[in-house]
Amino acid sequence: MSKQKSAFFCQECGFEAPKWLGKCPSCSSWNTFVEEIISTSKSALPFSVDSRNSKPTLINEIQHQEENRIPLIDSELNRVLGGGLVKGALVLIGGEPGIGKSTLMLQMAIEERLSILYVSGEESEQQIRMRAERIGIKNNNCQLLTETNLINILNHAKSIMPQVLIIDSIQTLFFSSIDSSPGSVSQVRECTAQLLRFAKETNVPVFLIGHITKDGSIAGPKVLEHMVDAVLQFEGDRNHVYRLLRTVKNRFGSTNELGIYEMQGTGLRVVDNPSEILITNSDGTLSGIAIATTIEGMRPLQIEVQALVSSAAYGTPQRSSTGYDAKRLNMLLAVMEKRCGFKLAAKDVFLNIAGGIKVDDPAVDLAVTMAVLSSNADMPIPQGITFAAELGLSGEVRPVNRAEIRIQEAQKLGYKSIFISKYSKGITISDFKIKVILCEKIEDVVRKVFS
Repeated sequence: MSKQKSAFFCQECGFEAPKWLGKCPSCSSWNTFVEEIISTSKSALPFSVDSRNSKPTLINEIQHQEENRIPLIDSELNRVLGGGLVKGALVLIGGEPGIGKSTLMLQMAIEERLSILYVSGEESEQQIRMRAERIGIKNNNCQLLTETNLINILNHAKSIMPQVLIIDSIQTLFFSSIDSSPGSVSQVRECTAQLLRFAKETNVPVFLIGHITKDGSIAGPKVLEHMVDAVLQFEGDRNHVYRLLRTVKNRFGSTNELGIYEMQGTGLRVVDNPSEILITNSDGTLSGIAIATTIEGMRPLQIEVQALVSSAAYGTPQRSSTGYDAKRLNMLLAVMEKRCGFKLAAKDVFLNIAGGIKVDDPAVDLAVTMAVLSSNADMPIPQGITFAAELGLSGEVRPVNRAEIRIQEAQKLGYKSIFISKYSKGITISDFKIKVILCEKIEDVVRKVFS
């Protein structure tokens, strides 16, 4: 008998070493190496190997074909995937425990009018049936399989040949030719490789649900994210009802799209108008609140920026930011003090983006500045005003991209006026019913808003 070989793998990034190491040279993590058995025998796979002979081809001679997509009923998932599910694609979905990954996939399985095989290695058939009845079963072609052996799963998938295969989760599967335990680096890497091979040869799209580590990254080797065609991140706070579906990687579409869901007792509800959850419905005017027009991917959003400025109770003033870059907030505070003369160095400043969303769009700068100044002076910003501009270090109001789309969104939602940069190009103000106010300096904005 041949001697079994073993190697040490980092459980954070998948780095392989012939001996145990205290610190991983790849990701610099400590005490993450675990010994795993590497078997030289390979079990027979339930499907044949594609024996096409590949040969080099001139790039000009390759015929371009559009991806064959499967349209989904879930409009948010459709948008995040780039306009539908591509046949033969391998999609990885990650997120915190209890955030709703399994609910999202089960809801798709029992609502879409497709032949779907849902494989679960974490729950029993009775548990999944109870959850499906709570959501509402609308698809009679959904088949359920509780199995962790990859060979058995692929055998069933080959006999059924579903239109979509869902694996919940990749960390629970094991491949019989690998002697390590399920969830190890070797098992996750090999199981993903075999599922990728199955998807490409049978043209069946596969969804993989993956766990995440304590720092928020997807568990398993980093090569796992390189192997799949798309990586989706399901975000949100379990204490809140709203969930965000972001695209981290997508070979068939944009990586800037955002899907928003609301967690209800009957499952996840698609939020068609995100501004309804990001704007507070308040009749009275409050200081420290400004509305910004931002863009996530191709979708314009109206978000509410909340600021609180108060006298520092201790010697060192606090700077706290939720949903917005804290370093950029400090930069804007320095611009306000240097260019506008507002004394904020001895005051606490707290900033929050309502709705639990995180933004990195520079167009939010002007709204952040106005919210801080409004709270500092305790003067509310008049209702019906929104902002879409970047702020420079010299206090100038800088233009942002796709300003026309932002103006159209503000007009559609009934805002009276929008503040943008004077240097915005390609915009005809007379084409819009909303009042477009062009500004050059931050002093101009302060004067026009609070006059």
